[in-house]
Amino acid sequence: MGQRKDIDGSASVPTFYGKELRWKREEAGLTLQQLVEGSFYGPSHLSEIERGQRRMPAELAEHVDQTLGTDGFFRRRCEDVRKAKRRGHASYFERVLEAEKHAETIEEWCPTLIPGLLQTDAYARAVVRATHPLAPEDEVEEKAGARMARARLFDDDHRTPMYWAVLSESLLRQPILPPEQEVEQLERIATLTRRRRIVPQVLPWNCGPHPFMLGTVMIMTFSDAPPLVYTEALHSGDTIDDPALVKEYLRSYDRLRAAALPPEASLALIEQAAEDGRNGKQRD
Repeated sequence: MGQRKDIDGSASVPTFYGKELRWKREEAGLTLQQLVEGSFYGPSHLSEIERGQRRMPAELAEHVDQTLGTDGFFRRRCEDVRKAKRRGHASYFERVLEAEKHAETIEEWCPTLIPGLLQTDAYARAVVRATHPLAPEDEVEEKAGARMARARLFDDDHRTPMYWAVLSESLLRQPILPPEQEVEQLERIATLTRRRRIVPQVLPWNCGPHPFMLGTVMIMTFSDAPPLVYTEALHSGDTIDDPALVKEYLRSYDRLRAAALPPEASLALIEQAAEDGRNGKQRD
């Protein structure tokens, strides 16, 4: 068994919190498994919180306080940890930014934009600039760079979630970039698909009514925590973990996926759109 590493509580707010959690757990003589018993979370989830790699959900903090008899300490302080903002991302996105790194599966629908995890640098920059037209260049660089850091999720061959995205065909027909950069964006999606890192489906423009005509969705499942849903508007976002609502979102996403083209046909359509772009053909 390898020697246990100490936690540097001065490194960040999450590591300070995690070190205190480990100290209180060990003072009580409890293992990770014993502390999470009776909750919906696994010991690996708690271990990552102790190492500052994950942030404590409020319901788990309440369970820990009750088990350790810490008089609401961890529930009160988990909000401080949540507010320890990462640069380049909105505060309401913090929970998702962390969760997607630990997800077993991610399913996403964003009807008007290529999802952030699939964006190229040029695409991310264009989206940030359009959303924040008066932002100084260094702020645009920071926000675009933060999106690119998220996209590196698919670079790790040993720890990648099963990612499934339904893309509106309008994204192939109405590019927001110059032709050569649009081809680069489409090729990124096609390359990730051919490498079996992602599964895209294209929803045809003439598919008719479908369950997600309003809103976006990102659905994440985990091996050691309940599923989480994220929806986003222009300047706000919400995470949803209520089991009944999560179930409704899952059902709607299944119906959306059923209305889309099969993965093989979708890849062919994406590759054809990229080829048309290289040849300077106007898409209908």
